[in-house]
Amino acid sequence: MQMPFKLNKNQTLRESIADSLRDSIIQGALKPGIKISEPALALKFGISRTPVREAFRQLDSEGFLHILPRRGARVAPISEKDVREFYDVKAVLEGHAAKLAVERLSDKELEKMESLNNQMEKSNQTKDYKKVFQLHNEFHEVFLRASGNEQLHHLIRSLVSKFQRFRILLTIAGKIEGSLAQHREIIRAFRSKNGDDASRLVSDNAIFGKEVIISEILGEMQ
Repeated sequence: MQMPFKLNKNQTLRESIADSLRDSIIQGALKPGIKISEPALALKFGISRTPVREAFRQLDSEGFLHILPRRGARVAPISEKDVREFYDVKAVLEGHAAKLAVERLSDKELEKMESLNNQMEKSNQTKDYKKVFQLHNEFHEVFLRASGNEQLHHLIRSLVSKFQRFRILLTIAGKIEGSLAQHREIIRAFRSKNGDDASRLVSDNAIFGKEVIISEILGEMQ
């Protein structure tokens, strides 16, 4: 198994292993369905199996790996059905959260959303896609927290954490430009206190991600 691996002194072993595996899966070096052996990986890099096991669990929770009891792990496949179902549910939940957030977002929070979107655009231009992904998460977190519905916020975060792979693919594939433009429209709807528009635009943003992955990214991976 060929995989780039560099230990980052600012990361734990678990984080380094998880990052390396995640990058290899995204870049196609590790194909869907390929088996990854915990003992072999630990032996390859001269480390104990504990951080490898922890990294496997993290990537399983993010949808990158499927852990097989007593059989190691395999790179999880990406199906069109999974993509459709995830983004359809995300569109409904986040659209509702946006409608709730309209009357609660402060000017400071709206300025933060605008700043985050501008930073995303700059990071995209420099191809710092990991930064783009981080900023994209922070942008959505602002209005999700402002919705005031803790159960809804928790539900969306749990859903998104399980399907990180889809959203990372969207940013790393350099397909974020349309989303940036949609973010600007979302901010305008929030500023005008238009709940229906904000809800529709946030839902459309999720559907945009679904369509890009299905039409452009999944085809390239096959």
